[in-house]
Amino acid sequence: MTDPRSTCRNDVPVPLVPPHDGRSVSVCLPARDEAGTIAAIVRSCVELRDAGIVDEVVVVDDSTDDTAAVAVAAGATVYAQQSLMSEFGPVQGKGDAMWRALSVLRGDLVVFLDADTADPGPRFVTGLLAPLRTDPRVRFVKGHYRRPLRVGDIELPTGGGRVTELTARPLLRRCFPELGGIRQPLAGEVAADRALLAALPFHLGYGVDVGLLIDAWQACGRAAIAEADLDVRRNRHQPLHDLHEMACTVAGVILDKASGIAARDEDLRPPMQTLVDPTRTAVAA
Repeated sequence: MTDPRSTCRNDVPVPLVPPHDGRSVSVCLPARDEAGTIAAIVRSCVELRDAGIVDEVVVVDDSTDDTAAVAVAAGATVYAQQSLMSEFGPVQGKGDAMWRALSVLRGDLVVFLDADTADPGPRFVTGLLAPLRTDPRVRFVKGHYRRPLRVGDIELPTGGGRVTELTARPLLRRCFPELGGIRQPLAGEVAADRALLAALPFHLGYGVDVGLLIDAWQACGRAAIAEADLDVRRNRHQPLHDLHEMACTVAGVILDKASGIAARDEDLRPPMQTLVDPTRTAVAA
């Protein structure tokens, strides 16, 4: 029998999303030099904000291009990553940016989206929210989708997500069989209740996505984790040799957790709830 938690999908008009359950929603996009894609993604989220489906759209930015200005013009609230939790020093990657964002996000539910998606739409948010709003067991949702691969001027229907298919999924299947069926364990499209995110450590760089998945499973069990079918996701692809660092980091996180090896303090941020005062005053751009 197909597990309904793995087939949640919401490719429907905005007014037909699941009823609001009283919990507020923050959408957050960590961004670095994404001026070419950020506007369309923000606009799709602002559409949901204007419809009352989400409460805030936030970009945490560390760019040298015009990403921040473009995001503001599209309707987002923008924070410089370095202005958040600055006492922790320089921002060290995507996971660090996500963790720092929790200090300013106000929602009871938090949706993280990647900022380089070439074909965004409201479905990315509504699809991730659907399991949280329709199944009281669910606390953590991963997006999944078909990943085309562009080679020159030719787009192959599949073949994207090479680190996912060659590193993350095989290792999860071996080390954490209950998570072996998760189709996109490295997806940056994720939603969770804020209380859970505040209770988890965040790996600083490429390991954050699979690290949160494993930690959420260990904290709450498999029944609390759902997948949302977001149809298809296109983004720019890195050359194979540039994926080496990502694969090494992802493999290290999975193998260390499977072996019970604690991450070094310099490789992750502590659970936000352990800080005496996790809120900070930061000035939006």
